This record gives sequence, C-alpha cells and structure tokens, in this order.
Amino acid sequence: MRTLYIECNMGAAGDMLMAALYELLEDKQGFLDTMNGLGLPGVRLEAKNVSTCGIAGTHMAVTVQGEEETEPERVSDGDHHHPHGEGHHHDYGHSHGEGHHHHDHHHYHATPGHIAELIEGLALPEEVKTRARQVYDAIAWAEAKAHGCEVGDVHYHEVGALDAVADVTGVCYALYLLKPERIVVSPVHVGSGTVHCAHGIMPVPAPATANLLEGVPVYGGSIRGELCTPTGAALLVNAADSFAPMPMMRTEKTGTGIGTKEFEQANFVRVFLGETEGNSGEITELVCNIDDMTPEALAHACSRLLELGALDVYTQPGTMKKGRPGHVLTVLCPPEKEQEMAVHILRETTTIGLRVRRCGKYFLTPGEEEVSTRWGNIRVKTASGYGITRRKPEYDDAARLAGENRVSYQEVLEEVLEQGKKNR
Repeated sequence: MRTLYIECNMGAAGDMLMAALYELLEDKQGFLDTMNGLGLPGVRLEAKNVSTCGIAGTHMAVTVQGEEETEPERVSDGDHHHPHGEGHHHDYGHSHGEGHHHHDHHHYHATPGHIAELIEGLALPEEVKTRARQVYDAIAWAEAKAHGCEVGDVHYHEVGALDAVADVTGVCYALYLLKPERIVVSPVHVGSGTVHCAHGIMPVPAPATANLLEGVPVYGGSIRGELCTPTGAALLVNAADSFAPMPMMRTEKTGTGIGTKEFEQANFVRVFLGETEGNSGEITELVCNIDDMTPEALAHACSRLLELGALDVYTQPGTMKKGRPGHVLTVLCPPEKEQEMAVHILRETTTIGLRVRRCGKYFLTPGEEEVSTRWGNIRVKTASGYGITRRKPEYDDAARLAGENRVSYQEVLEEVLEQGKKNR
C-alpha cells in the first residue's frame, strides 16, 4: 500500500508541510508553475535550499508583492525569537471588532464564506479545492470555539492572509499529485511556554490549535515556542488516516521542510513515501470485570458499544470476587477514542472502573470482491498483506443463495472458493 508518513517531531506549519511534500514530487517545477499561476494577487512561491543544524532541506518562501512576511516576536518567558515556520500567519481569527494585527497591506481579511469563494475560483482540481475548504472550515470552527462566537462571525487575521491560502492549497495540491493510499501522522509536538497573538499572551498550544488537535496524540517538552500552528494542525487532522508511530515500510523518497526559526534541535517536518506490505499501528484495550449484569443486559451493552464506535467487543467467562461467576469485558478502539469509549462503557455497564492498555498491532488490509457462481453473484471478503492473502465468502450472501436454490451452505462455499481460484 502506497503510504505517506508525516513526522512532526517539531510540530507542523503550512509552509513546512508544503516544502516537505514538494521534495517528494516528480515534477517540482510544474507544481510551482501551477501554484504561481493561480492568480492569488501578488502571491509567489519559491523553493529555497536551506539547512537547519546542518541538515539540508527546502524552505518554501511565500511572498506577497515580493515580500516574505514576518510578524512580531511571539515567544514570551523572556525568550524572544523569530517565528517557527509560517511566521507570517500564525495568528488567530477574531469576532467582529476584536483585536488588532500587523501588515494590513498584505492580509486578506475575510469571513469563512469569503475564503471559500476565493478557493472556489482557483484553477485547481475540484478534489483539491474541496480539501482546502474543509481545512478552512476546521480552522473557522476552532476559532469560533476559542473566542465564543458564531462561525460566521470569525474574521481571519494571518490565517486568512493570501499567503496562508497559498500554503493550504499548496499542501492539498501536493497530496493530490502524490496520491498516497494511506496517510499516517506521528504524535504531534506542540511546544511549550506562551505565545503572543492579537488577543495578548496565550499558552502553547494556543486555544484554536488545541481545539483542532482534540483526540490527536500530542506532547509538549522543553522547547519554548509554538511548534504547531492552527494551519498546520488543521492540515494534519484533515489529511491523516491515523496518528501513530511510523509503520513498517519500504521508503522510496523522503522530504524535509525547514522552518524559519533556529532551535536547539533541527527545525523541520519530515515526510516519507513508500510501500507498506501490511498495516501496523496502535490500538487501545479497555478491560473490566462484571459480575452483576444479566446475560441479556450484558449482550445489549456489547451491541451498544459496537454501535458507538468500538472496533470489537467480546466477553470471556471468569471467576470474580467471593467466587462469583462473571465476565471479563474487552473493548477495542482507536487510541484517540480511548476516553470517549471509556465513558460509554461506564454508562452502558455496571462496572465502576476500567483497565487501559495501549497495544501495537499488525493487520491485513481488508477488501471486498465479487465472485460469480452457478446460483448467482456473491460478495467475498478479502484480507491481504505481508505476502498473505485470505478470502472468505460473505455469510449472508452464501446463506441466501443456499436457501433460494435448496443446496447446502457447504456447496455454495466450495463453489465460491473454486471460482475464486479460477479468477486469480
């Protein structure tokens, strides 16, 4: 499976993501020509070869009227630095009449509706424009939640600047050209300390960024500053199929997108493009002992947990306190749904506590195909990876054909497997 892995050991910003993805492209000049021909007033992209802590990579300079924007120092605690990555648009939206900002002559102030209209008019594939609008919708929601206003009342500052629109559409266009089948993103380093923005001094991650990263594995650390911007967070969440450590993969290309600020460690976003033979990742097990529910009530709870998003639910008989017969309930879910699923279990069962385990996992990629038999077509579930392929007829289809044609289920099963061999 063609897999893109995005490593966010130093957070993420829109220009850094675009620069890293740019390094993976076959036709780099074609990408730049398309982006520079979009008609964004005065906006131009230039890929520059730079380095950080001795590591070479690309900085994507996005200029407006020939000037690459910078903004006031944003890191407090007495440690003032230049911005991390997309310094020209780290700031946050505001409701009507609030806040102030800098470089008015470059900034495209707009509501979410205005930005959507701007994106719609760009000469890009519809899939790219749809993704870009989704990213901005997420930012608008995060800003509205942060400031306690309606989404329609959000006015973008720097995230609404024309150069920011170039960053968002550039990342979306690069992903369109690369066409990965699966995108995995590492846990996101958000930085620490405080940051200056239009509303004053705020903690890192800033409120809008924190809203966008809800449910995503994040961490802080000793590095002072805003490592993950709202734009970067929105792009990552939109793109990611999962957030997990790097899967086992045969890498074909790597890309390094470098930010503008110097830290004590190399400041870049790194991307890996390659093939994974199977899937791997993380899964969470939520486990509890239950000895005071009837079989009917427990069965209903298991069904409800599946409806509420559990990947799997099962029980095992066990002996509980005071020799009471009971059940061990195990619920599997994605790591980012751990707390949500824990609350569901506490609500749907009688347990008063849960054990949580984070587990690594390997799994075959699921799929489906259709096989023709003498009695009709039947769906077949497939699973493949690591050189392994498995096929299993859909039970409901097989049972229906057996009943309609008055043959045994086993006859249908054998016919499906035989036809499947002929088709391979």
